[in-house]
Amino acid sequence: MDQADWIPAAFIAGGYKALYEACSASFREQLSLEEFGTFASEFHQGVTGYQLLPASIVPWGDTLRYVWIDESGQKGLSTAIDRDGTILGLRLAHLSSFPDTDTALTKGTYHMPFHGEWFTYWGGTNELLNYHYAYPSQRYAFDFLVMRNEKTFHGDPKRNDSYFAFGQPIVAPAAGTVLKVSNAIWDNEPGTVNEDYAAGNFVEIDHGNGEYSLLAHLKHRSITVQPGDHVEVGQMIGLCGNSGNSSEPHLHMQVSDSSDLLHARSVRIRFAGIDRVVQGDTVKGQKKEDGYV
Repeated sequence: MDQADWIPAAFIAGGYKALYEACSASFREQLSLEEFGTFASEFHQGVTGYQLLPASIVPWGDTLRYVWIDESGQKGLSTAIDRDGTILGLRLAHLSSFPDTDTALTKGTYHMPFHGEWFTYWGGTNELLNYHYAYPSQRYAFDFLVMRNEKTFHGDPKRNDSYFAFGQPIVAPAAGTVLKVSNAIWDNEPGTVNEDYAAGNFVEIDHGNGEYSLLAHLKHRSITVQPGDHVEVGQMIGLCGNSGNSSEPHLHMQVSDSSDLLHARSVRIRFAGIDRVVQGDTVKGQKKEDGYV
C-alpha cells in the first residue's frame, strides 16, 4: 500500500483530526483544525469514493504529489507529501469540465519539440493535473522539463545551468512559418519569475489550418529563426531557458486557434504516435535523424 492511500479514505471517513496532525507545521499555521474540518466536511458531502490517477504521482526531489478524482468526476483532491509521510500541501477542488473542447483535437499532427526524454509536469484535462486548464487561452498547454533520478537539477539550485533542461535544443513540432519571436528577455534566477513578460523568449509558428504553436520560456538570445522563416519539423529554433513567468528551466508548449494568444483558444494537441499526454508522463522527443537537423 502506498503511504498516501490513507488520505482520501480519511477524508471520506471524517478523520480530519488525523489528517490535520499529519500536515506540516507551516500548513497548520495557515488555518485551525476547526476551519480545516468545517471546509473538508462541507466539501465531502455526497463523496463516496476517490480514484487515484496513477500518472499524476509526480516525484519532486523528496516530495511526491498525488491527484485523486471522486466518482462523479466533479471533485478532486491533490496532496504533496514528503518521504516521511508529512503532508506538505492539500487542495480540495471543484472541477470544471469542457467536454466539447476536451474531445476536439488539432487538425494537424505535432511532434514533441525536443530530443530525448522529457517529463510532463503540467498537462491534462482538469485543473489538478494542469493548472493551465482554468484559462481558455492556455487550457491544453503543457509544461515539460527534464528529470533524472527524480530530480530536475544537479548542483546549485540557484544556477540555471544546474538544471538538466537548460540549454537543451528546442525544435519545430511541425512544418510552418515563423510568425513571432521574442529573444531579448533575460533568464530568471531559479525561484524567481518575470511576470512582466509572461512567455519570456518564445517562437510562435503558423502551421496553416488556423493553428499556431507557441514554444515559450526559451533561453536569452538563443533563438535561431526570424519571423517569415519557413521551418520543417525537427528544425532547431532555440534552446530551453528560464525566461518569463518561469521559476525553473522548462518548456511551455501549446497550440491555439489564433495568433492573438491572449484572446485565442487553446486546442488539444494531436501528437504523432501518442494517444494522450498527461501530468506524470515521460515522453520521448524527436530522434535527430528523423527531423530537419
